Amino acid sequence: MVDSHDVGELRGAARRARVLRVALVAVALGLLVAAAASARGLETRDRGLLPEGSTGVVVVDLSLSIADEDYNIVRRALRRLIAENSRVGLVVFSDVPYELLPPGTPAAEMKPMLRLLVPPRLGPPINPWTQSFRAGTRISQALKLARQMLERDGARNGSILLVSDLETAPDDLPELARTVEGIRASSLSLRVYPLAPSSEALLVFEGLLQEDAFAAPAAPGEGIPAASEARRRVPVAFFVLGGLLFLALAFHERFGGRLALPRPERAR
Repeated sequence: MVDSHDVGELRGAARRARVLRVALVAVALGLLVAAAASARGLETRDRGLLPEGSTGVVVVDLSLSIADEDYNIVRRALRRLIAENSRVGLVVFSDVPYELLPPGTPAAEMKPMLRLLVPPRLGPPINPWTQSFRAGTRISQALKLARQMLERDGARNGSILLVSDLETAPDDLPELARTVEGIRASSLSLRVYPLAPSSEALLVFEGLLQEDAFAAPAAPGEGIPAASEARRRVPVAFFVLGGLLFLALAFHERFGGRLALPRPERAR
């Protein structure tokens, strides 16, 4: 061992090194927490038309206000549910709703119905949504029926998907607001798959629901997204935060590590 008479001169450097180590450790921990939060967000961004693991009821608007081109959007929505292997119930409505499938039915059971979801002038001569069956629109009644179906069957993680142009009768608006509020206050979730709604109709539902309740319809010619599409997106934030974390650790080893001195050899 070599005696040193100026060891006191090293105390300032030791304090600076200690502060640097503490700061780098704090930065590394902060980056670790941020990366973990970002990774958790990858799961919550997985947005199928229905929440994963839920039993849903699809409520399809077939009233007179539905334009010919809207039927293509409806069919794309149902095909997407089939591709997602969802378990659903099905309600169609104008002013009166009809239960076509009970909750829990495999979405593949909707395939035979796709050929009927065409403009009335192109479809079979008689079906529940020809001109003689279609009248005005009362969205509140359809949502009520969907909720009753889920509660009747004791569905856990129940959800409702409204496929509609969001146009309803003016005198239905107060009842619609009460119905949506009741659904939101329950354990059920409500999402909307809009069919080219007017700005006024969209404004009504934006006032009743949160922004993330709206699903974006696929454009014509687009493929049907799988339920795990969001998980396959590149997690840029996660990789950036992970890189910064490793950089902070490298700085700690380079500038905050303890000075390694050779061990004195033992006297022989």
